[in-house]
Amino acid sequence: MKHLHLLYTFFFGVAVLLFFGLAYPHHLHYQEQYQLFLFDSTYVWEIVRQPGGVADLLGRFCTQFFLFAWVGALIIGILLSVVQLLTLRLANWGWFYGLSFVPSFLLWLFLLDENALLGSVWAVLLTLLAVWGVTLLPKGWIRHIVMVVAIPVLYWVVGPSWSGSHYYRYPTVFPALFYAAWLSAVVLPLIIRGCHKWVTLRRPLVSLCSFVLVFIVMGMFVWKNSNFKAEKVMRYDFMACHQQWNRILATVNTEKPNNQIGVTVQNLALAMHGQLADHLFEYNQNGILGLLPDVKSDATSPMPTAEAFYQLGMINVAQRTVFEAQEAILDFQKSGRCYKRLAQTNLINGSYEVARKYLMALQKTLFYREWANETLSLLGNEQAIAKHPEYGRLRQFNYDEDFYFSDHTTPEMLESLYFSNTDNRLAYEYLKAYYMLTGDRDSYTKLLLHTSTKQ
Repeated sequence: MKHLHLLYTFFFGVAVLLFFGLAYPHHLHYQEQYQLFLFDSTYVWEIVRQPGGVADLLGRFCTQFFLFAWVGALIIGILLSVVQLLTLRLANWGWFYGLSFVPSFLLWLFLLDENALLGSVWAVLLTLLAVWGVTLLPKGWIRHIVMVVAIPVLYWVVGPSWSGSHYYRYPTVFPALFYAAWLSAVVLPLIIRGCHKWVTLRRPLVSLCSFVLVFIVMGMFVWKNSNFKAEKVMRYDFMACHQQWNRILATVNTEKPNNQIGVTVQNLALAMHGQLADHLFEYNQNGILGLLPDVKSDATSPMPTAEAFYQLGMINVAQRTVFEAQEAILDFQKSGRCYKRLAQTNLINGSYEVARKYLMALQKTLFYREWANETLSLLGNEQAIAKHPEYGRLRQFNYDEDFYFSDHTTPEMLESLYFSNTDNRLAYEYLKAYYMLTGDRDSYTKLLLHTSTKQ
């Protein structure tokens, strides 16, 4: 029976792994980019000194590995499997063996929400671990003393039962699904133990049937509540972040995007290949907002637009957009993605000390450290920056004069960008597409004449 139970747990863990690795990978990337885990004593202390800080720290530590989706999926699979095993250890389940998977399935459902934080899973796991540890002690005064001591310690480790800023990205939102998982992990074993004389039958077929029943029912809930529409949006954002232009074009040729972020990324990839103006109307468009959408005050939607600003050479605009997006992160964390881009924009602008501040922070991370060390060597080295294939090019494309920037895209912005440096082919693609989308034939003709004259 023990070996069969371990086999069922293994099947469950594999299912979680395959789901997050194949169907939900970009939700994991989304989680990683909106935190910045630092191997720094001050950073660690600021987290662990708060109630629930240990669970929060463990959650953040694991989330940094979500940069690699399959590693993140493996971590979630292991954590949810351990939660199920601990739940199983707390009672003799018998006929109701399948119910030991309910807390893990509820946590799985909770993690479908992109604002659910991994610290919540650690909070449930550590609570179960503490309860299981207490049950191993002999009955009597020793157990009572340990329970009295364990309560404040557990409060510090996992936080208060009905609130905790490390459970959900919205600090003021009550994540009911998480608390249902937490209650089921604690209450279900107590109910089963109380009904022990009715549930002692232990046969392989009974365990298998109860496992299959719960797996099918809860699996249907997981699939039905999965936000695959958001997954597609996050996929486009991820590809733009990592400048995977070929992959973007292959994706849009298979399934044309019908959301704002997807269209913005699609047009950027076309422009990077010099194909935007020639193939503009072969793809879904959203007017001029498909080129450079108005910047909104949230942490997600401005990022693809900021990428377009950056690639065009609008460095100050990109810097402001990324900074404001980071400040809009709901749980007030910093972002590894934003820190990296802010270091780049300040380096291009020659603000080396500001760039150094961001790079010094990234040096304390696990996966951005190598890049930060390489970039630090460029600070103040004008010749190296000029020869750099990205920074040198964008420094040349950057605006020479100050101007008033509007949140709404104007042709003057693109005209100033292109006519100040006609080598900026991306600005040319965007300006040409702007005239086509607005039906401005006169400006379109003048642009073509100007270009032919230069050639």
